[in-house]
Amino acid sequence: MMHDTIESQTKDKNQMAAWLAQSPDTVTITEFKPSPLINKIDLKFDIANIRSALDEVLKSVEFSGGDGFFALPLNRRPGESRSTANDLSGRYYIRADDRYMEEAREEVVDEGAFSELVPAFKGTYFETIFNTLTARYPIGRMRILKKPSYNCNSWHRDPEPRLHIPIHTNPGALFIVNNHCTHMPADGSVYFTDTRGYHTALNGGEHPRIHLVAALAY
Repeated sequence: MMHDTIESQTKDKNQMAAWLAQSPDTVTITEFKPSPLINKIDLKFDIANIRSALDEVLKSVEFSGGDGFFALPLNRRPGESRSTANDLSGRYYIRADDRYMEEAREEVVDEGAFSELVPAFKGTYFETIFNTLTARYPIGRMRILKKPSYNCNSWHRDPEPRLHIPIHTNPGALFIVNNHCTHMPADGSVYFTDTRGYHTALNGGEHPRIHLVAALAY
C-alpha cells in the first residue's frame, strides 16, 4: 500500500513542473526523421509529374480494396490481366491478441515474378519510375496504396522491405517501424522502409494519403 507523504507529494509536484516546463515540438514533426529502419535514398523524382500521371491513370483504372486498404497495381506477372486479392495484400505476420503469439496471414507472393508493367501505366511517368527502380534494385510488386483519413493499418511485419514514394500526404500521415515514428513528405523522395520489422501506416489527417510502394525482392 502506498503511503502518501508530504515528501512524496512534493516530489510528484516537482516532477510534473519539470515535465510542463518542456514544450513539445510542434514544428519538426512535419519533417522526415531517419532511423536504421526507415531512411531516405539518394534518388528523387518529379512530384508534379507523378501527380499528373496518377490523375491521368485514374481516368481509366480505379483502386481495388476496402476497409481502409485500397491498392492499384503498377506491375504484374507477364501476361496476367487481373490481380488476385492475395496479390494486392500478400503474406504478413501479426500478433493479433493478448496471447502475443505471431501468426501468418495470407499466402506468400513470389515478388520476383512481377516483372511486367500494367498497360495503363505504360508511356506515363510511372514507367520512368519503374525503369529507374528496377535498374537499381530487385523490385517485386509495385502498388499505389491509398489510405483514407482517420485510418491505420494493422500492426504487422512483412517478409521483405519496401520502398515508399509519397504522392499525396498531410502532416497527420505517419509511418511507424518498431518504435520509430516519422512523417514522409511528398516531395519526390524515395524512402527505404524495413518492413521486416513490425510497422503500421496511419493517416490522422483530413485528406487521403497516397504512396507508391515497391517491394524489394531480395
